[in-house]
Amino acid sequence: MAESKISPVSGAEERRESPRVPMRFLVRRAGSEAGFEAYEGDLSLGGCALRGGTLEGGTPVELRLLLPSAPDELKVKGEVLPGTPGEAGGAARVRFLDLSVEEELAIARHLDDLELNRPKL
Repeated sequence: MAESKISPVSGAEERRESPRVPMRFLVRRAGSEAGFEAYEGDLSLGGCALRGGTLEGGTPVELRLLLPSAPDELKVKGEVLPGTPGEAGGAARVRFLDLSVEEELAIARHLDDLELNRPKL
């Protein structure tokens, strides 16, 4: 069952079926020849949140991330969702697009491993 949470950024209620875990991402606009920029953020099964930067809603992006349990770096495509990046504490939210089964399983495995190893309070 989806867990209901209050978003610390917007105060709006959101529903999340996947935990979010800290992750470092390399990001650039899709199709760009520019280099990738490093972002700190949070990874979930369907996407991620990226802190800092000036990505606007609707921007297609390419992301690279390295999962400890995956043999190779994942290269995925995404789209920045409308939001309020740039405000204090704000984050650009990215929805992953066209993940292969292998990519989705690698992310799910990583999230499960972290969840299982998290200390219980």
